[in-house]
Amino acid sequence: MENEVVRTNFIWDAIDQDLEAGRYQQVHTRFPPEPNGYMHIGHCKALIMDFLTAEKYGGKCNLRFDDTNPAKEDTEYVEAIKRDINWLGFHWTGGLYYASDYYDKCYEIAEDWIKRGLAYVDELTPDQMREYRGTLTRPGKNSPFRDRPWEESLDLFRRMKMGEFPEKSLTLRAKIDMASPNIVMRDPAMYRILYKEHWRTGNKWCIYPMYDFAHPIGDALEGISHSLCSLEYEIHRPLYDWVVEKASNMLPARPRQIEFARLNMTQTVMSKRKLRALVEGGYVKGWDDPRMPTLSALRRRGYTAAAIRDFVSRIGLSKADSVVDTAMLEACVRQDLDDKALRAMAILRPLKVVLTNWNDGEVKEIEMENHPKHPEMGTHTVKFGKELYIDQEDFMEVPAHKFQRMYPGFEVRLKGAYIVKCEGCKKDEDGNIVEVYCTVDFDSASGTEGANRKIKGKVLHWVSAEDAVEFEARLYDPLLSDDGEVEETAEEAVAEAAADVEETEDGEEEMSALTRSDYDFLKTVNKNSLTVLKGVAEPFIKECENGTTFQFVRVGYFCKDPDSTDALPVFNRTVGLNGIKLG
Repeated sequence: MENEVVRTNFIWDAIDQDLEAGRYQQVHTRFPPEPNGYMHIGHCKALIMDFLTAEKYGGKCNLRFDDTNPAKEDTEYVEAIKRDINWLGFHWTGGLYYASDYYDKCYEIAEDWIKRGLAYVDELTPDQMREYRGTLTRPGKNSPFRDRPWEESLDLFRRMKMGEFPEKSLTLRAKIDMASPNIVMRDPAMYRILYKEHWRTGNKWCIYPMYDFAHPIGDALEGISHSLCSLEYEIHRPLYDWVVEKASNMLPARPRQIEFARLNMTQTVMSKRKLRALVEGGYVKGWDDPRMPTLSALRRRGYTAAAIRDFVSRIGLSKADSVVDTAMLEACVRQDLDDKALRAMAILRPLKVVLTNWNDGEVKEIEMENHPKHPEMGTHTVKFGKELYIDQEDFMEVPAHKFQRMYPGFEVRLKGAYIVKCEGCKKDEDGNIVEVYCTVDFDSASGTEGANRKIKGKVLHWVSAEDAVEFEARLYDPLLSDDGEVEETAEEAVAEAAADVEETEDGEEEMSALTRSDYDFLKTVNKNSLTVLKGVAEPFIKECENGTTFQFVRVGYFCKDPDSTDALPVFNRTVGLNGIKLG
């Protein structure tokens, strides 16, 4: 994108060195999402880095779905991810692939390793495997099945493939070093038994390769030069290199893995497991609920692809994990929409105003600009009559200190129209103000000499009661009520990564793990993250397509939601007008 800030970073410096040394002739990257959920804002850093790097060096970028866990994968997620990538302005110039494309090759390599004494079939249970693995401070110990003859392991592995054993009873493990200080290298699992129909391969397989086995093989088969990934995979790099080296006799390339710090944001969930828990637990109304951090949700809320790319460029790349204030993303969105969004007047909490000296039935049309900075975007007309609406917050019967909006005896200007003076108000039986009465200074019409008369009051937005359109406004606050996702310590990340290597990854295991260790975050869900109001607006907003974003004058940026009907338009608040300023 033309306005995108592009600056060098340590990854590009490393690639420059590789190219100068002749280690690679062309830059070829890949983006490897798992089709088990919708992509969220946390994925954008890796996604944009993968595609931008290929663009910068005139290379290619593959899209490869890591479909090694059929328990949670679905074509719905595949199509959603493809839509999101295209929406951000990228295309997989290197081609579209799936890890399942390489199942036969993975199996062939596994058999080769067994014959060469590099892998063995283990009969330890998952609990026993965890016990034998050791801890971060205590080395692991060899499985009693580690030194079984390769012929026996090969026979068992082939029988695993034929479906002769129950799930979790046997596992194929790489034979590396149970005393390694890197817990990931302690004989990691390479294959597990899983009786789940795969959405692409059907029931052809009942054993599936683990990510740490399939991923480097896929990279090498596709000729990837640089495998860019987030920092939690740094401890996996020795295993990545080990797999590529030990299978080099059957692979055409040797990719280089480079890690960078992942994107962490305040009050934002960055775990697909937790996001799934929010969806399945009814905390939100689906993956595209505008409170979610998924790209489909952000798009529905009115965030733009340009703003997200700008945000990722601004936060930059580093090797150190950090937490970015969500306000920075909102500032990028606000800056982008300020230049693009049409202007319109809308009232979220309507209060009727009656102009007592205006003739009954008299209606005037007033021309309004669609954008103050872009006259080429045209104008539209609004009606002005005896009755209109202002926001309840713009009136006080007894004004607070320095309150310069509407109150008895005080003058304000109605945007694009007249100066009016408040004369009083009417209350209902409960003491609530239901009507405000004003007189119009007819000599102060906008565009006339009288319009220049100086007053202390503010300019207020308004909507004519003559043709006001009722709409539903959905206002969003952070989904998490505190600082949200707490950044993991290095030790926790290592332990979790190691556990992921040998978990069976079936759906029940995944959800039980969530129940044991992750559900505490649900306690931080903000029960008041959604506020729904019935407001009124000028008819201009009703004519637009779903997805159109307006700046509601003095209120914020709002995007028309697909839930809209002819009778009731629905608008999501994208961001407010105020927030941090970008440098």
